[in-house]
Amino acid sequence: MSTTSDNYVRIFDTTLRDGEQSPGAAMNLTEKLRIAEMLETLGVDIIEAGFPIASNGDFEAVREIAKVARKPVICGLARAGAADIHRAAEALEHAERKRIHTFISTSPVHMKHKLQMEPEAVLEAVVGSVTLARSLVDDVEWSAEDATRTDPDFLCRCVEAAIKAGATTINIPDTVGYAVPSEYQAVFEMLINRVPNMDQAILSTHCHNDLGLAVANSLAGVLGGARQVECTINGLGERAGNAAMEEIVMALKTRSDAMPMETGIVTTEIARASKLVSSITSFPVQYNKAIVGKNAFAHESGIHQDGMLKNNQTYEIMTPESVGVKETSLVLGKLSGRHAFRAKLEELGYRLGDNAVNDAFRRFKDLADKKREVFDEDIMALVDDEVGRDNDAVKFVSLRIIAGSEGPQEATLKMEVDGEMRETTANGDGPVDATFKAIRALYPHEARLQLYQVHAVTGGTDAQAEVSVRLSEGGKIVLGQGADTDTLVASARAYIHALNRLLTKRARTAPPDMDLTSAEGV
Repeated sequence: MSTTSDNYVRIFDTTLRDGEQSPGAAMNLTEKLRIAEMLETLGVDIIEAGFPIASNGDFEAVREIAKVARKPVICGLARAGAADIHRAAEALEHAERKRIHTFISTSPVHMKHKLQMEPEAVLEAVVGSVTLARSLVDDVEWSAEDATRTDPDFLCRCVEAAIKAGATTINIPDTVGYAVPSEYQAVFEMLINRVPNMDQAILSTHCHNDLGLAVANSLAGVLGGARQVECTINGLGERAGNAAMEEIVMALKTRSDAMPMETGIVTTEIARASKLVSSITSFPVQYNKAIVGKNAFAHESGIHQDGMLKNNQTYEIMTPESVGVKETSLVLGKLSGRHAFRAKLEELGYRLGDNAVNDAFRRFKDLADKKREVFDEDIMALVDDEVGRDNDAVKFVSLRIIAGSEGPQEATLKMEVDGEMRETTANGDGPVDATFKAIRALYPHEARLQLYQVHAVTGGTDAQAEVSVRLSEGGKIVLGQGADTDTLVASARAYIHALNRLLTKRARTAPPDMDLTSAEGV
């Protein structure tokens, strides 16, 4: 469907900006470029690539994404100040299609306590910021932060002024996840009815999930007249997260009878996008998560299974294939060759260079020697555990454990640190504690362990373990993941992955006068 159609809903993905504000979800440049490539393949209309003035790292990420992504609009976030807007324009210099997204709070509580500005001063800032942004790019989005708690008359004045100043998209965020669907839909209907120049701009939703209503509110906004939805893969985002892209897209596709709208999303790429974002951010997808959860198309109840055997439509309103999920296959094993393995990787959506394929194939052969059955999920886990870590400062080499009911438990660990091979033996209160103490001995650091979580990638006693580790240091929070048939090896890999992310994050420093909280919830 044409993007100019009245029934076309633009998908504005903010995984790389608002999603990254989720504590521990910070990504490095290589990871952001991988996600941006996936988003382009997925067919999103707009990629909000970052907040350029927040840090040099954010600026470079927006700049590099703008160079390589050609189909979607590339968007940079900016507060209402001139420095933010100029920095965003600079980062977007090489974009084929560019957008500056500027915002300011409009609710009484935000204006009084956060901005300490009177309404007329805020209105003046709206006009000034949009006018400046429009002088630098042709596509400007303006957001009324905390719009759902804003006085309706004042919201109408701000929207009218923003459009008059040159805004082409007007975003109405439910910043704190406060609205219910009927209220949120009414806001859009009110703006269409009361703002005289509303036909000159596209209305957009941006909903947070504090009450679990982000997707419902977004769809209500669409029914109220919005033709852009701001969302993230897996609902990633600060606090309880943002509206989940996959749920919005599949709701529109599955219930086109109730919501006759279309998007440009290639839905068969949804599962792969979900897995990639989960792997890079180390945020596991809950098993019962709609659309992309492990159990989304699983049926255990005898009644359900009986119905499914007779007709899939008895308990499935969409097919697994429609979102890129298919039955687990056991095609590959220890006798499989490199060509078959590469073909399987491509089938699963991976496009790797020769060196990465060779490394993954080596780990696959090791896995096939340990497991009777190798599932697609096993292959995805081992590839995701390996890809993108060639430049890590700290690398896992080997681990030997002495454990059991009679202590002490002992871990002998070998790591490569900045190209130097190091080895040590440490005792601990259990094998995991001993392993983590060994890592600290080989690479001393002050980070605290906040989370240690294990789950099986597939079923069976020989299943791969996928471990998540969260570390914190000086206000910085990072997540790491590791996978292996040996839970302790997976644990070591996860901790080392988190440690490398912490080292990367140390290098990303925000300007000393930068209030990052001012971008929350836009």
